[in-house]
Amino acid sequence: MENVLVDNIFVELTLALLAGALLGVFFFAGLWWTVRQLKSTQHVALLFIASLLFRSAIVIAGFYFIAGDNGYHLLAGLLGFMLVRLMATRYTLQVEQAQPLRKTLIVDKQEDRL
Repeated sequence: MENVLVDNIFVELTLALLAGALLGVFFFAGLWWTVRQLKSTQHVALLFIASLLFRSAIVIAGFYFIAGDNGYHLLAGLLGFMLVRLMATRYTLQVEQAQPLRKTLIVDKQEDRL
C-alpha cells in the first residue's frame, strides 16, 4: 500500500512540475512576443501593461489550481516555472552574444565585395 502512495505522490509532483513549466513557457513566450511587438505599435505602454496583466493573471490562476490544497504541489510548480525562466535567460544570452558576431560577419562580407 505504501508503494502506491509514494508512486501517487511522485506522479502528482511531476505533473505539478510540468504544469509550472507550461505556465513558464506561456509567460516568457508572451513576454518575448510583447517585446517584439513594441516596435510596431504606437501605444507601447498600453501594450506592455495589458500584456503584463494578462500573462500575470493566467499564471496566478494556474498556480492557484496547481496548489490546490497541497503546498508541495505549489513548490513543484514554482520549480518548473523557474527552470523555464533559467532556460529562457540562457537562450536569450546566447542569442545576444551571437548577434554582434553576425553583424561583424555581414560587414566583413560587404567590405570584401568593395
